[in-house]
Amino acid sequence: MPSPPRVAPISPSDTIINVDTGYGSGYRRAVTIDIRRVHEDELPAYVETLTTSFLERPDVDKVAAEVAPLWRNDRVWAAFEEDGRVRGTFRSWATELTVPGGGRLPAAGVAGVTVMPTHRRRGILRRMVGAEHRAIREHGDAVGLLYASEFPIYGRFGYGPATRVATWTLDALVTGFAGRELVGSVDVVKPDDAAREAIKLVFEAWRLRQPGEIRRRDYRWAYDLGRESAFGERWKGFLALHRDASGAVDGYVRYRTEEKWERRQARAIAHVDELHALTHEAYVALWRFLAELDLVATVKAEGRSPAERLPWLLTNFRAASVSDVGDGLWVRLFDVPRALAARRYDHEAEIVLEVVDDEAPGGRVCVELATGLDGASCRVTERSPDLTLGVASLGAAYLGGIRLRDAVLATGADEHRPRALADADRIFRTLDEPWCSTFF
Repeated sequence: MPSPPRVAPISPSDTIINVDTGYGSGYRRAVTIDIRRVHEDELPAYVETLTTSFLERPDVDKVAAEVAPLWRNDRVWAAFEEDGRVRGTFRSWATELTVPGGGRLPAAGVAGVTVMPTHRRRGILRRMVGAEHRAIREHGDAVGLLYASEFPIYGRFGYGPATRVATWTLDALVTGFAGRELVGSVDVVKPDDAAREAIKLVFEAWRLRQPGEIRRRDYRWAYDLGRESAFGERWKGFLALHRDASGAVDGYVRYRTEEKWERRQARAIAHVDELHALTHEAYVALWRFLAELDLVATVKAEGRSPAERLPWLLTNFRAASVSDVGDGLWVRLFDVPRALAARRYDHEAEIVLEVVDDEAPGGRVCVELATGLDGASCRVTERSPDLTLGVASLGAAYLGGIRLRDAVLATGADEHRPRALADADRIFRTLDEPWCSTFF
């Protein structure tokens, strides 16, 4: 296969030439763009650019006041024109990624990436990425994470789609649930402080064992349970808890309902916002609770794992259908040896990988990876590589859910010994599908 393509290095220049002054105006001028962190009094201008680029129209001043105490200004970047107007936005937040085997890595969650429509294709995004990536390394984050609004953008910056998400639709009228009697109980509760603490504990225990999941920001829980937000509509749903035989909460579901009638018959839809369970019994009980809601004919859950066990719980396997399967969390490795050593592998092997990364010294890093059933080691080496591949391809395969042999198709890879790619593909693949339920 051809070698991974090289990406032009980030220019330190702060001059952007030939920027459009308006849609279709035909008039262009040279401007100077400064990439720097944002001060609190500049947040309204930042939010104005952010929401304009995402085609939203909230109350900008209210949004800025709301996020001011929540965002860390040292992780909020903007592209400023000479007159102080914001032409691009980029920010991150500190989190933690669970990797195969239960290891955890400090990570940067990248969000709010925009460039004004009048200033695209002029290098602004590349310079914001460069500033943030340098900061990520200074913070000591081993990986960067994001959700891509548009697929073609982030591969050239070293990110690869590492998890998948899907929509599950359950026709509750044509199936029952197989298996033994339910264990424990399900209760619909008021989404108060006590309930919030209970589901936080469940999620925290769940995310520590789910490859691909991340630590959530504390303030998110208030919004998930109905806190008013200047960004959009307040959540107005229901919260149900599952308790085991001892009364301990070991699962929960947040859901909303959509009223629907056909020929005077109730055909409501229950929309699942989130469902997590620490035991198989809790998982079954919560899905069964949703399917047996009065007036509900359909249960719809977006952003779930394509590997959901739901169909196998049913007396009618076909009652649960999966759709909208696509990319979820994207991963970029900033510290390749640390990241590769942190996860577990299902095979014993040794391989030398040359990872092409234009942000690394010399444009690449060569590592020796040794994997075993009891752990792995990875170190920088001067040995000749078995396989050369791009950092974005490695990021896509890192969590074990995407085949490395597929991830390299678009960008290429070089085998320096026979079957090196097949061996690496086998090493990185995991039996359990990674999944991130936390959108940001």
